[in-house]
Amino acid sequence: MELDQIEDKDLRMGQANLEVFSNTLQELAAHDRNIIAVTSDSRGSGKLVPFGKKFPDQIVEIGIAEQTLVGVAAGLASAGKKTFAVSPACFLTARALEQIKNDVCYSDNAVKLVGISAGVSYGALGSTHHSLHDFAVFRAIHNIIIVAPADNFETEQAIRLAAGSNVPVYLRFGKKNMPFLNPENKTFEFGKGRIVREGNDLAIIACGETVYPSWLAAKALEEATGKKACVVSMHTIKPLDILLLESLASNGRPIITVEEHMVNGGLGEACGSWLMQNGFRNPFRIMGILDEYTVTGSQVEIFDHYGISKKGIMRIAMELLDGKKQAL
Repeated sequence: MELDQIEDKDLRMGQANLEVFSNTLQELAAHDRNIIAVTSDSRGSGKLVPFGKKFPDQIVEIGIAEQTLVGVAAGLASAGKKTFAVSPACFLTARALEQIKNDVCYSDNAVKLVGISAGVSYGALGSTHHSLHDFAVFRAIHNIIIVAPADNFETEQAIRLAAGSNVPVYLRFGKKNMPFLNPENKTFEFGKGRIVREGNDLAIIACGETVYPSWLAAKALEEATGKKACVVSMHTIKPLDILLLESLASNGRPIITVEEHMVNGGLGEACGSWLMQNGFRNPFRIMGILDEYTVTGSQVEIFDHYGISKKGIMRIAMELLDGKKQAL
């Protein structure tokens, strides 16, 4: 399933979330000269070429030096600038991790870290270019919000909230055009998951670009079995919406988490840990990238290999509904 071609007539295709990021940042920068984009030779891949042309005094090009990128962004933030540090997620969250930990989070500089081409967006470039660790490492660092928007609406809202945030924020974006999910639900705030499809028989909790295949799986499940799955865009991995998680688990329904991240340390483990520590024993499954060197292929091919697809998610849903291979 190529996301550039929408699969369901009930949904409307939008742009890539990165395009929405760029457009929203330009709109904000036109009214606020304190908004600064800092890039590491990534204004092209970060869709910031138009931003640079419109606001040449509000963009800083560091070059291929991610550690310096974060240090400069932190310094600008300490001087009152609203800095968006933009770089490929695989490099930003690994090469510059010490600077993020110390210069941004420990020093309480409200930098907006923008990880582009995240997850397995780089496809056949392989494991060196995949960011499947970023949720895990940032969950282990105090004083940072972790956000993976699912569609254009969530992206626009996330950028606006991040611009006004007084704490560090990590924003994670892929490359594909994304459909609008439940356009009637116009609520968005950090730390509050967004229900994009209603249902009481099963809960599918996803984030970022995995919300769409989760939505498709829920619809296919209902058409095939009559069972209705609630689909949640848990766009904020930290802080986790524990009130929504408690509500989802309270009727004992099976729960599946889906993420474009290693199965270790991400959204699934955050949900599973909270549920178990708070006495819930729902049938539970984490879907993501297994603890291995990732197979080579496009994002869609990698998703299909690991079951992050309509068919793959639906298969796990039916297993849990049938009482097979329960995890918690």
